[in-house]
Order: sequence, then C-alpha cells, then structure tokens
Amino acid sequence: MNMSTIVCATFAGLASVAGAQDFSLVLLPAVSTIECVEGSTFSIDVIGDASVGTHMLGGSFTLDTNSASIASMTWTPASWSSFNTDNGYAGNGNYNSVIFGQLVIPGVPPFDVPAAGSELGGLIGSFQVTLGVPQPELLQFQLVEQSPFSLEVVDINTGETHRSSDGNLMLGSASLLICPAPSSCALFGFTVLFGARRRQ
Repeated sequence: MNMSTIVCATFAGLASVAGAQDFSLVLLPAVSTIECVEGSTFSIDVIGDASVGTHMLGGSFTLDTNSASIASMTWTPASWSSFNTDNGYAGNGNYNSVIFGQLVIPGVPPFDVPAAGSELGGLIGSFQVTLGVPQPELLQFQLVEQSPFSLEVVDINTGETHRSSDGNLMLGSASLLICPAPSSCALFGFTVLFGARRRQ
C-alpha cells in the first residue's frame, strides 16, 4: 500500500466520522430535590433530538433506577404520538419498554404532514414517579436503548428517514436527591456528592 492510498483511506475515515448521524434522548426532571415523604410525586420529561431530519417519527426505550424508594411510575406520551405501547412499571424503580410513534408518509396527503409538537428537540412524553417509603438517597435515572431503534426521524423536505441504530445514540441520565427535610437538603446533598466523589 503506497502513501497516497494511506492518505486517501485516512480522509475517507474522517469523512465518515464527520458525516455521522447523531441522535439523543434527554431526561429533564421537574425538580432536582424532593423531600423524603411517602407519596411524594414528580415528573421526568423525555426530549428527542437528532442532527438529521426535521421531525420525530417514533422509537422505544426503557428507564432504570434500581431504587426501592420508588413505589410506582406511569408513562404519558406527548399529544403528537398516536401509536403507543406502554409495558408498565417493572418495580424497583425500573420501567418496561415504551413505544411511541406517528404515521407520516412523505408525498401522500394528508399523511405527509407530521403532527405539531413532533419537531426535533420536542417532548416525547413524561414519566410520573411516586415515592413509596423513601430513604434519603441520590436517585440515578438512566434511559436504555431498545431494538430495533430508540429514535426514528423524518425530513419533511426530502422524505428521508433516519434511525438511531444507524448512527450515534446518546441516552440521557438524570439525578434527583431525596433528602430528609427541606432544611437539610443542602447539607445532605453535599454529603452524598462528597461521598460519591471519594468512591470514584
């Protein structure tokens, strides 16, 4: 293999990396701390985005926390999602797979217009979380990829569709602090974070 072949191969590799499609599912909790009280509730939004396309078509994911402090969870899809499957709460702070989606057929009216709210960067749905008999802790929420893809998007200008399974997928995580009482949240948070840093 001569030098020009090596240079061409190197540039080809860089071009494929530069042209990679990026997809993301982000978690946005409504609160960052919550008091350690049985029955307390909060919500966590799931936001979808991509470096290609214009609108979200559908996808699937699960949510893991592995926390006994959570008594129950429910899922509410965004209003634009018309094809939904909800496999429910799995217990121990984990949620089974949810499937969301809409029917868009480019060039075939009236199915060629994506629903309002399905634009990239928009809401996919929300988890509603209810605490059981919580213990003071730092809850760690993590989205988990599902097969065959976790996010599919469409470009309404070209009609092209793109799937996260064919690109780079970033799955969101989030932390929420359960503290003994509102007045002790700051101190408890410092203790938890300091302890976590020492363990690393």
